[in-house]
Amino acid sequence: MPAREPEDAQRLWADRFKAGDLEGLMALYEPDATLAPQPGQVAAGSAAIREALGAFLAMKPAFNLETGTAIRAGDIALLHSAWTLAATGPDGAPINMSGTTADVVRRQADGTWRFVIDNPWGTG
Repeated sequence: MPAREPEDAQRLWADRFKAGDLEGLMALYEPDATLAPQPGQVAAGSAAIREALGAFLAMKPAFNLETGTAIRAGDIALLHSAWTLAATGPDGAPINMSGTTADVVRRQADGTWRFVIDNPWGTG
């Protein structure tokens, strides 16, 4: 199921992440999209995004997303949502992360919406 509205993109992302569905997640990104897997890091393009998301999914995290606002400008939208993630690291130590997204999605030729920029940290 693709995102039919900009707001759907983050909800679908959260559903697929919780399900451990890497292929489903990748279907939500444009081929040349960019993801900020950690503050100050950039994963550009499908291969890099796949690697970054695969690493998160390997932790089998508990994830929660509180969908926020979408600001549209024609075929582009800026999305803001709050999220939390809890997991156990390879060393057995607990991992707890949270943030507020600043994501950009773009309407595709078929009317669906896909991520162009996925910044879960909401900062540069």
